Formats: sequence, C-alpha cells, structure tokens
Amino acid sequence: MNFISVQEAKFLILNQVDHPKPVAVHLDQATGKILAEDILSPLDLPPFPQSSMDGYAFRADSYDPGKGLLITEVIPAGQGREILIGKGEAVRIFTGAAVPQGADTVIMQEKTEVRDGRLYLKEEVPPPGTHVRPAGSEIRKGEQALPTGHLLNPASIGLLASMGLTSVAVHTPPSVHILVTGDELTSPGEPLPYGRVFDSNSFTLRAAFQLAGIEDIRISQVPDREDLLSEAISSALEKQDLVVLTGGVSVGDFDFVAATAMRCGVEKVFHKIKQKPGKPIFFGIKGNKLVFGLPGNPASALTCFYEYLEPAVQKLLGKSSAVRKVNAPIQSSYKKAPGLTHFLKAWYDGSRVFPLDAQESFRLRSFARANALIVIDEKDDGVQAGEQVEVHILPV
Repeated sequence: MNFISVQEAKFLILNQVDHPKPVAVHLDQATGKILAEDILSPLDLPPFPQSSMDGYAFRADSYDPGKGLLITEVIPAGQGREILIGKGEAVRIFTGAAVPQGADTVIMQEKTEVRDGRLYLKEEVPPPGTHVRPAGSEIRKGEQALPTGHLLNPASIGLLASMGLTSVAVHTPPSVHILVTGDELTSPGEPLPYGRVFDSNSFTLRAAFQLAGIEDIRISQVPDREDLLSEAISSALEKQDLVVLTGGVSVGDFDFVAATAMRCGVEKVFHKIKQKPGKPIFFGIKGNKLVFGLPGNPASALTCFYEYLEPAVQKLLGKSSAVRKVNAPIQSSYKKAPGLTHFLKAWYDGSRVFPLDAQESFRLRSFARANALIVIDEKDDGVQAGEQVEVHILPV
C-alpha cells in the first residue's frame, strides 16, 4: 500500500474542504459564531456629540465668573429635539444626552453651584471638549467595525446592536460525530473488567473540537462488528458534516474501519501517511461530508487532530489554523531512521523547545504537559541539540 507524505496529506485534505457558505442569523443567535463578512458602520457612533457625565453643558469661552451662566434647559438622555444655546448660557444635561449646538464642554455637577437660576463653577473652566464624546468618536460611518473571520463575543454583539444591526452573515460551525471503535473499551465510571481499558479518545477529541469552536458533537461507541460499524457510519453521514472514527484503521484482523467506510459510499482520498505517530490515518469524502479514521492510540489520535483535523475545521469556520508554526533550537538530540516524519511531544518556552520523555503513541501523560509538537522531516535521520527545528505551537 502506498504511503503519502505529510505535506501531500495536508494538501489533499484542505483541497477537499469547501469554504463555508454564509448564513444570516439574528444577533441573539450569533454569539460564538464567525463573521462571514466585513461589517461597515452604517452611521457615526455616537451619532451626535454626547455627554459622558451628569452636569452642565456650555461654551467654555463664554463663562464669566461674576455673572455665571444662565440655565436655559434641562436635557435628559433621549431628548428628541435639537437645542441651540448662546454665549453666557448653560443647560442641565445627563449622561448620554446630546450636547446642544453652541456648547463645547460639560462640567460635572459636583463642581458647580446654582444660585437664582444661574450656574457658577467651583474651579477653573475646564478646556473645550471636556466630558464630551464627539460624534463618530467610537466609529465613523463607513468605517470597518469588525472584519471577516471575527469570533463574535458579547462585546461584538453589543457593538453590532449599537449600530442598529439586527442580523449578520456568519459561518455556521460543522456538526461532528465521533465513532469510537473497539471491544476493549469501557466508558469511564463503569467497572473495568480485566483486559479492557477506559475510553479516553472520545473525551480527548471532544475537548479538542470544543477548543476549536465546535459544540455540536455526538459520540457513539461501536463494537468491532462490521455490520454495526456500517450502520453507525451510514447514520452519522446522514446527520453530521464531519465523521471521525478512532481505532480499527490499521491492518489487523479487527481493523476494518477503512473498508467499511468505503462500503458506505465514502470515497477514499488516502490511507496511511509517512509519519510517526499516526501512520495509519484514513481520510475520505462522501459528497461534502468529511470522514477521518484516526489510530486508536491516544497520542496518535491527538497528534493527527492537531496536524490534520484542526486546520480543516478552521477552514470550515472561515478561519486559519490556530496551530502556530515557529522555528526554535531543540534542547536535546534526537535520532531516527529516514523515511517517516516524526512529531515529538514538546514544551516551548518562547525561545527554545524541549522534547518530552515518553514519546510512545499510547502515552497521554507527557502529551498533557506538552504545548507544542516538534516536526522532524521524513528525510532526516535526527537532529543535534542546538539545531533549529520546526515547532507547531498548540492552541490552548
């Protein structure tokens, strides 16, 4: 069976991932989704000069300490008519209210006193513009408020609402079904019979998908029976956008995931990559549905997620991969035979990278301490301490 390179695998996967189609949603359904369009402000914000304090508005150069200022109006927030004041006049104003034409300054009420309908200041006249939010000081009409690809958080939703928008175009996250195969697996919380192990892959992968921005995740545990696996794959393909199988993708007597997926109409794109860990990974498509078969060993499955599934998911969300690539000096030597790209669990301190112990594919303890993967190319026979290596910084 032909193996492909890591680079070929990544190209083939992303080549099969369609850019998502924008969907218009109401603001109350948009939190946590990804913007599919640039948002340009339809108005100046604030749309008028606005007071940022409860106090008095006036023209700074018209104040006479001997005469004070004649108070002519009271302007609450939401006042619906424009007001003009002249020299020597002031208005009582409240936070958020429109500063009247002719006024350029607001003074806090605590710094004033009123006698016989006139306003007197207890301190020096503040400079023009004090406590006044100019029209458009938050954002100008036509200016970009939020860019395509922005993750809509509560502040984003508030900003959109403050501009009068009620709906936006977003990329809807894909739905995911994780099928965990293997008769040897027991769910955590249940008694553990001799010869069996607790399922960790479903928990690991669910957490990884959630960190990538996916919430619609289903999980099923399927016995090592082709008929039941076929039924589970067919059902998942009908309902979910992305199907992930773990275990059963190698060549053992009970490893029939790839063949069963293809019998369910999945077109194989590739099966097996020249890498360690995670060599027997499977990838296929059915229409616009993506199907991944990951190795059962926990570190292999998680490595494959970061290297292949995470970039695909982010493309489906209209984003770039959150796995950041840097070069850094490796702090200990590492030997390998040419032929396979090696991904090493590692710790990156911001300038140096340290390979961790326990690199075997079944070990999650060292992976739990890792924040990066070191990439040693397939053609290399290792690296020496101090050499620059490619480092993939994992999202947290």
